[in-house]
Amino acid sequence: MERGPGAQLLLLLWATCWGHAPADHLSDYASVIDVTNGGPWGDWAWPEMCPDGFFASGFSLKEEPPQGIPGDDTALNGIRLHCSRGNAERNKHVVQSQSGRWGVWSEPLWCPGDGFLVAFSLRVEDPETRGDNTAANNVRFRCSDGTELEGSGLAWGDFGEWSKACPKGMCGLQTKVEQPRGLLDDTALNDVRFFCCSS
Repeated sequence: MERGPGAQLLLLLWATCWGHAPADHLSDYASVIDVTNGGPWGDWAWPEMCPDGFFASGFSLKEEPPQGIPGDDTALNGIRLHCSRGNAERNKHVVQSQSGRWGVWSEPLWCPGDGFLVAFSLRVEDPETRGDNTAANNVRFRCSDGTELEGSGLAWGDFGEWSKACPKGMCGLQTKVEQPRGLLDDTALNDVRFFCCSS
C-alpha cells in the first residue's frame, strides 16, 4: 500500500493525540506494507518509528503460551522492532506499538550481517463461531539478503501471503489490538502494518 494523503493524515493524528511518534519523522516514511489475512477484532493503535537513519534489523514477540482447557488463549500479544544502523549498533533502539497484556517477550532474532527486515507474513487463526479465538499467532520476516526469520509463536492458523517488500527496510510499525474483555473471549493482537523508509 503506497502512502497517500489519507494515510499520512491518520499517522499525524495518531502522533498528535497519543504523543508517541514525532510528527516530523512520520513524514519521512516512503510506504506502508500490510497483509490481507489479519484478524477482525480490535482497533489500530499509535505508530512507533525507529529514530532517523535507523532501520529494523531484528524483532521479538510477546507470546502467551497455550492455556489448556478451559483457559482463554490469546497467542501473539505484541511485536517489537529492534532498530539499528547495521551490525555495529544493534539493540540500541527498540520500538513497539500497543501490545496485549498477556505473555512474555522472546529474545530478538536478527538479520545476518548488516541486513534489515523488508517483508513479513502473519500467521492467523480464522474466526471460530464456537470456541476460543486467538487471531494472530506468529509472524515471520524476510531480510534484505533473502534470509527468512520465523518467530517463536504458536501454531494455530496459517501463514498468509507475504507482504510487498520495502525497498530498503522497515522503520516502524502499527498494531491492531483487541482490548481485554473480562470474562469474554480475548484475542489481543490481530493485525500489524509496517512502515518503510528510504533513508
